Amino acid sequence: MLLPLLLLLAACQSVQLERDFDPSRDFGAYRTWSWQEPALQFRPSDPRLRSDLTEQRVRAAVAEQLDQRGLRQAPSGNRGDIRVQVWLVVDQRQSQITSYPGGYWGNPWYGYWGGPGFGETRTYDYQVGTLQIDFYDSRDGKLVWRGSAQQILREGPYDPAERTRMIRETVSRVLSQYPPH
Repeated sequence: MLLPLLLLLAACQSVQLERDFDPSRDFGAYRTWSWQEPALQFRPSDPRLRSDLTEQRVRAAVAEQLDQRGLRQAPSGNRGDIRVQVWLVVDQRQSQITSYPGGYWGNPWYGYWGGPGFGETRTYDYQVGTLQIDFYDSRDGKLVWRGSAQQILREGPYDPAERTRMIRETVSRVLSQYPPH
């Protein structure tokens, strides 16, 4: 149930993008990259979220986007200039909404009058998904760049092609902020 929700990161409209980086680094000096194992971390570590298929899709999307930005994957067994790690995080959240079925009439200048205004409060549970991509300098192991996309997730049945498309779009949005300008 969580996997389809997480994959909606790219499908929802209100994606919050964030980035942070070390301004003292010369990002033009980074030419190659490799995975920092484990390449993909899941939180929570739930079997409904953790999937080899999801990991394959994320790895392919990240490799494609880094290639488009001029970073080449280091040959197998070699460490690139930067090491890449991805996090998929799903948080459970709750929101309360109060509505007033009665009505009030008037305007703010002269005051309000009208119905009793008894409120009804409802609680809604929802999930927020985050895809975070971290870059570490291979020489000193320090985090040099972080980008993430966060949004409220919704349910839906998705076929493999649609899941691949959504992951690719989300990774593209996150890495659109790299290199920092």
